[in-house]
Amino acid sequence: MLDEYKFPPCRPDCFKEAVSIEAMRIFDTCSERDCISDLTVALDPGYCLTDCMTVVKTRCAEVSGVCISVDCVPFKNGYYAVDLTYTFRLTMDAYENACTDEAVTLKGCAVWNKRVILYGSKGSFKTFDSDDNVSGETDKCCKICSKPKVTVSVVEPIALETKIECIKSTSGCECSVVRGITVTLGLFSVVRIMRPVSLLIPTYDYCIPDKESCASKETPKEIFGRLEFPSDEFFPGASPMPPADMPPEDGKGYDYMPDNGDA
Repeated sequence: MLDEYKFPPCRPDCFKEAVSIEAMRIFDTCSERDCISDLTVALDPGYCLTDCMTVVKTRCAEVSGVCISVDCVPFKNGYYAVDLTYTFRLTMDAYENACTDEAVTLKGCAVWNKRVILYGSKGSFKTFDSDDNVSGETDKCCKICSKPKVTVSVVEPIALETKIECIKSTSGCECSVVRGITVTLGLFSVVRIMRPVSLLIPTYDYCIPDKESCASKETPKEIFGRLEFPSDEFFPGASPMPPADMPPEDGKGYDYMPDNGDA
């Protein structure tokens, strides 16, 4: 499959040398599709759900933070339990009557936990660098455990449902039922577990840019004149009209109005 990649021109002096580099190797990864049902929303101070509010809708939902914890899986060398704690920020509109009343803005957050188990190889070493950073730690048995690095990539969640419900609230030894907001979110994420490794790669030459910036040589008017008209911003999904002499591929014809010359 090497012919799919573009290599520098083959010359006798093309290959320079083999060099060693350090890169982050992905040992394991997973893509997740989670439907998070009935998350309780904690409203921010200053926002209140009154008894008159009967309808609530989520205007905006976003992931404001992810707390990642990595622990070794007992009796399964090289595997790690990754605990993810998501914090969602929510902006909602509450109504007494959704058809006639103006919306009252409510803001709050919700927290959700998830665990995945991934293979991250085994490392029993500590790494010290010149910035006084140390990676690797000693467990209770004085064994060195070098944990891998975990990254989480997410897109903004989709608010699937927002409801007003009676929620149990516990304060000390007392338990009461209060009106609150629950939300159901759809979340897509990718979790990667990786470690630094040393690789031997071929080098060809230093990457010296040969392109000059032309922006400083042109006036703002000339730069603006080279920009394409943003048709998609005004007509979403519009595609250029095919030439009149180009037959359709499926034989069904094009659906467009003829101009004055064809009428």
